[in-house]
Amino acid sequence: MGLKIGLIGLPNVGKSTLLNALLKKRVALSANYPFATIEPNVGVVAVPDSRLEELADLIANEKSTSGESKPTPEVSQRPPIVPAVVEFVDIAGLVKGASTGAGLGNQFLSHIREVDAIIHVIRDFTDINIIREGSENPDSDKLVIEIELGLADLQTIEKLAYTQEKEAKVTKDPLENKKLEILNVIKKNLEEGKILGHYEMGDERLIPWFKSLPLLTTKPMLNVFNVSESEYKEKIATSGRKIDPPRNDNTVVISAKLEEDLADYSEEERLEYLKTLGIEQTGLERLITKAYSLLDLISYLTAGKKEVRAWTIKKGAKAPEAAGVIHTDFEKGFIRAQVISFDKLVEAGSLVEAKKKGWLRAEGKEYIVQDGDVIEFLVSS
Repeated sequence: MGLKIGLIGLPNVGKSTLLNALLKKRVALSANYPFATIEPNVGVVAVPDSRLEELADLIANEKSTSGESKPTPEVSQRPPIVPAVVEFVDIAGLVKGASTGAGLGNQFLSHIREVDAIIHVIRDFTDINIIREGSENPDSDKLVIEIELGLADLQTIEKLAYTQEKEAKVTKDPLENKKLEILNVIKKNLEEGKILGHYEMGDERLIPWFKSLPLLTTKPMLNVFNVSESEYKEKIATSGRKIDPPRNDNTVVISAKLEEDLADYSEEERLEYLKTLGIEQTGLERLITKAYSLLDLISYLTAGKKEVRAWTIKKGAKAPEAAGVIHTDFEKGFIRAQVISFDKLVEAGSLVEAKKKGWLRAEGKEYIVQDGDVIEFLVSS
């Protein structure tokens, strides 16, 4: 499944710098003036998953049936690794009044509607050389963004409710009346400045309709506090700043400038340098892991001589749906899945040994795929 995450925030808070860090290269213009980004910069980022490297080694060095291991393979003998990916979109900076057209206004808001989730980059560093365009402090900056998204949604809901009210009167369908009821509840919540949450549909047929509503404040949001290198370790240790009101602890602390500067280093050098700061995991790894959790996503794996690959699915997806991520025909023609957890496969040492131990399972259409499952699908042609 394609996953698209938008980077938003006030101008000059570090969105483009963060994108460059994510991509480990300097592709987005990172400049010290408002609206350096006009059109969205887009980058595709691999999801860190150490299991892929281990799985590729296992496939290249499977034990023989006699139990003897082949010599340790060269990297060139290993199957290619294809990680899961996330598409990040660096969206132009938002300013107070964007919901009524200030700054890039509607252009900015239309880009947000196209993403699956939002990363709100919040300035939490002091640098007199970086212009503050409407930025005061992390808490007020966060509030500005939330107010503008809420005001934009309020305009949208008012139009939707007006149209829906006419539809309900014409059709007299109870389902259309239920839609109007839900829209009015959302409108009331927005007017009261509440964070939108779960709404009881009452009818499963309404779920696709609700998901299709062009709302910004119903999108999952991750708050990323961009701090200076000198404060990085301290603010990670204290989990960043306390936010009022809290948003389910959807908070990550990162030093975008530091990690952008490390873009020219090798992976080993990056980790080694961060360890000197007392940081075990890169901010980018923590950010992507948190984004996956926020969206209830997991990865399952496929492994063979041709490639070792991670596939992204929603938590709770059944085997046919997981197969459909590879190809839609796989979901339609699903027969069964051969499944083993990654840990059990590594313990066995090879698929051959796993079969001998009875650890490779045949699962049917009702099987709920687990994170780290290694799967081979059997489908009809």
